[in-house]
Amino acid sequence: MKEEIKMNTTDYDYYLPEELIAQTPLKDRSSSRLLVLDRSTESYEDKSFKDIIDYLNPGDALVINDTKVIPARLIGIKEETLAKIELLLLHDIEGDTWECLAKPCKRLHVGTIISFGDGLLKARVDEILGEGIVHVTLLYEGILMNVLDKLGTMPLPPYIHEELKDQSRYQTVYAENLGSAAAPTAGLHFTKELLEQIEKKGIHIVHITLHVGLGTFRPVEEDDITKHKMHTEYYHMSKQSAEELNKVRASGNRVIAVGTTSVRTLETIMNKYGEFKECSGNTNIFIYPGYKFLGVDALITNFHLPKSTLIMLVSAFAGREFILKSYEHAVLEKYRFFSFGDAMFIK
Repeated sequence: MKEEIKMNTTDYDYYLPEELIAQTPLKDRSSSRLLVLDRSTESYEDKSFKDIIDYLNPGDALVINDTKVIPARLIGIKEETLAKIELLLLHDIEGDTWECLAKPCKRLHVGTIISFGDGLLKARVDEILGEGIVHVTLLYEGILMNVLDKLGTMPLPPYIHEELKDQSRYQTVYAENLGSAAAPTAGLHFTKELLEQIEKKGIHIVHITLHVGLGTFRPVEEDDITKHKMHTEYYHMSKQSAEELNKVRASGNRVIAVGTTSVRTLETIMNKYGEFKECSGNTNIFIYPGYKFLGVDALITNFHLPKSTLIMLVSAFAGREFILKSYEHAVLEKYRFFSFGDAMFIK
């Protein structure tokens, strides 16, 4: 029987005890647990993340998002009043003009100067756009990323309350293109050794880039999910990646996305061109049940927040009822949830 498509945000809610929200990463990245979901039989099994290799076949493509998180969270003071202001750099609009999330935004006006690190970095507010979003010009000497390395911290999600002692643990081992305000967390489970084993088995590891932006921090506040507005995020696919993925599909092998960011990039490109193609652009694709997938055959992902766009995406891929049943199992089995938590493989 075909599942009824639900468009109400509350239909994507589930019960999660707070103690199951992972606060710190595991010592060994690949020792996370893995819940394997089979869409054809609507069954699941409990595994370890290292077992992922057993589910990947020679000739398959494993698509990884090689974005790198910038130390984008800055705590400073408003020069005129010394009031504390927090800025989260979301993306570079042009030159030194950045879109940011500001807290508390109501204390800012056009022309406000915010100072960080005794003036080592300053931000001049150019535009206030609502919902806490501002455009600022950054004023500094030298190289911005060096300044951010001194003054900024990793922008961990608000449900993580523990300090991250090793900042590199909020980066994938293959992160190389700076630009994200959050990590593509499904990739955090991979070690270099595991990726080498996967490659040796004959699986293509294909790089794409999507810089994770504001969408990660925005809950769905509309009752009707179709009214939710996604913010745009920059993506890029190289010629080599496009050619490799097209060959994999032509040979009848699978495209396996690591994370919802990879899914959104692949589906954006397939919707636009009908094939994988060298391209760059901005996407605000919102995938929810009823969506027909064009470029993704299987998915590695983490456990997502209730009522989030991400749980809607995996529900579109595997069916809402099956996903919620699987999440219920994960809660009973005390899986670790969210960014530093365990993983799912949906085949």
